[in-house]
Amino acid sequence: MASLRRAFLNAHQILKSSALPIPTRTESLFRPHYGWISRFSSADINNPQALDIDLSNEESKRRLFNRLLYRSKQRGFLELDLVLGKWVEEHIHSMDENGIKALVHVLDLENPDLWRWLTGQEKPPEAVSINPVFSAVQEKVMGNLNSHAAPETRATPGQPWVRGWDDIKKGRDGPITGNQ
Repeated sequence: MASLRRAFLNAHQILKSSALPIPTRTESLFRPHYGWISRFSSADINNPQALDIDLSNEESKRRLFNRLLYRSKQRGFLELDLVLGKWVEEHIHSMDENGIKALVHVLDLENPDLWRWLTGQEKPPEAVSINPVFSAVQEKVMGNLNSHAAPETRATPGQPWVRGWDDIKKGRDGPITGNQ
């Protein structure tokens, strides 16, 4: 216990003597100038000029495309990794600066929300639904769902998907609403 207390005191001393300003209550520890967030992450979705995108030479374009492709394929949500990764891989080379900014805004969305919006389980907010990248990805997802999945296997639009492999178990010990 004493060593834990000593570690906290040492950390406190380091933070106090550090050249970095200590964040106030309203600021986050993950501010972009700390370097913990990608410079291609949009801190303010309402200010597209906040993103600094350099498409001036081939090397900077290649690095930017690789970063965005990585972010789209490594989200930690398998369905989104596949859907977004494939879509970005097919379309990133034909995007202009505004398309790249729209893509960054889509990549900054939270995984569960983005998945529900793309699959029609929930209606997206106005700011998201007018995003051209989101609209194109949603069109592709809904087209795939309509052509490959029977309507009776999906929830009604606006409702969460809770159907699962154990839907038939409606007995005393079975779940009431699916595999939750």
